[in-house]
Amino acid sequence: MSSLIALFAELLSYDFIVRAMAVGILVALCAALLGVTLVLKRYSMIGDGLSHVGFGALAIAMSLNLAPLEVSIPIVLFSAFMLLRISESSKIKGDAAIALISSSALAIGVIVVSMTTGMNADVCNYMFGAILALSRSDVYLSIAVAVAVLVLYVLSYNKIFAVTFDEDFAKATGTDASRYNMLIAGLTAMVIVVGMRMMGAMLISSLIIFPALTAMRVFSSFKCVVICSAVLSVICFVIGMAISFGISTPAGASIVVVNLAAFILFSAAGKAGLKI
Repeated sequence: MSSLIALFAELLSYDFIVRAMAVGILVALCAALLGVTLVLKRYSMIGDGLSHVGFGALAIAMSLNLAPLEVSIPIVLFSAFMLLRISESSKIKGDAAIALISSSALAIGVIVVSMTTGMNADVCNYMFGAILALSRSDVYLSIAVAVAVLVLYVLSYNKIFAVTFDEDFAKATGTDASRYNMLIAGLTAMVIVVGMRMMGAMLISSLIIFPALTAMRVFSSFKCVVICSAVLSVICFVIGMAISFGISTPAGASIVVVNLAAFILFSAAGKAGLKI
């Protein structure tokens, strides 16, 4: 226990790690809250699709020497809304719409990168994550976006709950389901963009999917799943960061592996009869 405390004390003695932890905890919390709704609505892969769109936007921004996050946020937001429109109003549904948009955006990003900067360090950081390389402007923007997402989620919690479980009933009671579906997509898009710097385009969807699925192994009510998912996500992030720092493994991959271990543990507990 003393060695663990010493590890965390050393971890928090570096300013750049403290900044990374502050951003990471907020992003992990936002991703977990939205992940419950996305998993229940069978839209869990939207995170993966939007992360590919984000990579394409980042590639274009870097090739034009523009600020990556400022360019990516509006593009990914637009893509999220288009994704909902395509899946709701055409014959292209759900996973097919996600695959269509994500693969196209990733291909465009790869072509732009190959024709301009090439696969340099910045591109690899956005592909696989580099949380410790966050600049001060990235930190401030990420915190602002994460706080905005949390506030909007809390204020819209009851409507999001209604739309998640029974969209037809929500519409019958006067709720504008389309509006709240757009809100969910928009919040997810913003979390994906700010989380890409932390986890990378290839791993960011894990922050959305894992905590929600893990909590559902044991808990059955929406409120309990949301709370457990949020707590789990933050704990797994902190442990993953500590492991990354302690044994020099990639931060994003370490966080995913800790989430995987938590999922296995909760699955075993659920099978053993621990259901709440």
